[in-house]
Amino acid sequence: MEKLILITCLLLSSSIFGQENVGYTIHAKERVISYEKLVKQLSKKEVVLFGELHDDSIAHILEYELSRDLFQLFPQSFSLGAEMFETHQATYLQQFLETGNLKALTDSTKLWSNFLSDYYPTLRFAQENGIPYYATNIPRKFASMVFKKGIQSLDTLTEKERAFICPLPFAFDSTLSQYKECIQMGIDMHASGINFALAQAIKDATMGWNIAQALKTHQHVLHFNGSFHSNYYQGIYWYINHYRPKTKIATIAVIKKSEFKHKRDSYLADYVIIVDDKK
Repeated sequence: MEKLILITCLLLSSSIFGQENVGYTIHAKERVISYEKLVKQLSKKEVVLFGELHDDSIAHILEYELSRDLFQLFPQSFSLGAEMFETHQATYLQQFLETGNLKALTDSTKLWSNFLSDYYPTLRFAQENGIPYYATNIPRKFASMVFKKGIQSLDTLTEKERAFICPLPFAFDSTLSQYKECIQMGIDMHASGINFALAQAIKDATMGWNIAQALKTHQHVLHFNGSFHSNYYQGIYWYINHYRPKTKIATIAVIKKSEFKHKRDSYLADYVIIVDDKK
């Protein structure tokens, strides 16, 4: 099963890069650029925030390709990180990187339902090439506590549990448009709007904090996260600059062609990848 997944990934990768109709276009603001130019420009940055659509296969193939191509440029200083791994899973992730034992990883901790098809190929690439891979996200139960009981609920955490999240108290700017949207979403759910936004923010803060920590030992970090976490230079982007000012960051946002409707969508990120809708 494992070999089949890796072979499928490689075949799909060679397929989309070996033909003109690849199912996506890369936009730098309002200009279409090539994948090769994207890699060249990203190589000048310390952090690349790849804002994916979690269920889009083209996005995951591009993540694999970028991992490979940036690693080739910076074999001694390149690292990976992902929202899909929470900080309490770091030990299991490190064990996999050291042993390559997939069964031990999947038996030890709960992974995303699409882990094998979408995230495992890149993780396996990291393992085979000695690339550090960081679990950056807050444990889900702690973000849930903030949503249900407010930020003060984190006061009950033990010192060991606090090590899994960003330093407290953490900065929060409720005027950012992404958090304004979260506040309204919370209200629409008949819940606390501010708590919903804070739960989102502490995810972003924890990921931003862990990326900043990774930069102490590795000069280049490619990080995978849902696009909402980095769109409009907010979320993780904002927190990286909070914890490590003047970091050179590039952002990528993936959006479906049917949802790309306004000129402002060209400014979701430094690079907007428009993917074909699934047929």
